[in-house]
Amino acid sequence: MKWILIMICVYISSGESDRQVYVQTYKDVAIIEMHRRGVPASIKLAQAILESRSGTSTFALSSNNHFGIKCKKHWQGETYYQKDDDKDEQGNLLESCFRSYDRVLESYVDHSNFLAQRENYTSLFFLSRTDYKGWAHGLKRCGYATDPEYAEKLISIIEREDLAQYDYL
Repeated sequence: MKWILIMICVYISSGESDRQVYVQTYKDVAIIEMHRRGVPASIKLAQAILESRSGTSTFALSSNNHFGIKCKKHWQGETYYQKDDDKDEQGNLLESCFRSYDRVLESYVDHSNFLAQRENYTSLFFLSRTDYKGWAHGLKRCGYATDPEYAEKLISIIEREDLAQYDYL
């Protein structure tokens, strides 16, 4: 953890943005996970940037969950609760159960496994790993997020930060 903080301080002092620092810190893990499970590195990085605010959100800092993955029925690990989009019968927001990890790396690995092991995401794995637009729209269509602009936000991040280059490595 200390080396990540040192790296972040070095990049920030050199004028790098939070996103650029985040990409430099996690791009290698995203590439490794792409080869291990087939989730494009660009998609993984864009989702993490969006869901965790480049690793700076209170949620990400408290849970090391950079993908907003909820507990679901079979989760046996640590948990973190915060209000999200779950509501009671009267429409009041409830605290949602999110997965919590000891290290960010575990979040990256679990994100790959989460997508690869769930039937509703199977169609994504028939897409090319270089088809980030197809993956972005597919994630939304398959129910990954409730935000109606989710796919467009991912595509915008990928294009602004030139993340598609990592899908070819």
